[in-house]
Amino acid sequence: VSNITDKIVVLAEQWQSRPLEKIYPIVFFDAIHYKVRDESKKVISKAAYTCLAVDIEGHKDLLGLWVGEAEGSNFWLNVLTELKNRGVEDIFIASIDGLKGFPEAINSVFPKAEIQLCVIHQIRNTLKYVASKDQKKFMIELKEVYKAPTEEAALFSLDILENNWAKKYSLAIKSWRNNWNNLATFFKYPQEIRTVIYTTNAVESVHRQFRK
Repeated sequence: VSNITDKIVVLAEQWQSRPLEKIYPIVFFDAIHYKVRDESKKVISKAAYTCLAVDIEGHKDLLGLWVGEAEGSNFWLNVLTELKNRGVEDIFIASIDGLKGFPEAINSVFPKAEIQLCVIHQIRNTLKYVASKDQKKFMIELKEVYKAPTEEAALFSLDILENNWAKKYSLAIKSWRNNWNNLATFFKYPQEIRTVIYTTNAVESVHRQFRK
């Protein structure tokens, strides 16, 4: 293994620093967490930051991998800056999870980028505030929000959801209201694009292969 590593490490470094395209229509940002042994043989948790892009021709391109101690918006800011230094001038849509401060980090480097928060992550976080006995009924109404044909219809359904559930689960509703601008981005696009951008599943699929 060491002999193989020695032979490919230069190639890996060249790949990690290679020039990138000027424009990417979609970039998925996510981190995978795993346990490793450090120099002192102590088991610690680290995060591998992944940027998976869809280029102008519609092909997926893994822009790079970065390893940090834990996932955070400050580390992502360094990653974004490196992408810009490697030639990226604009990202049309950045698909991310709900990491605090991440949208601001993206827009500080790529001011024109639209943010799409992962709807699946949002649903999972929402259900943490809903009692298990109510989750099935709550989800039927919540589905009317994110499956709506237009943003106007989605907001109408969100109003209904709030009227029916706000007294019991105000935090669950508030989360959708507070994040709406970044959750609703996909409503601007046709169904084919919505399906691609409304979740970070594309990069999570890559992570599943990493774990294997």
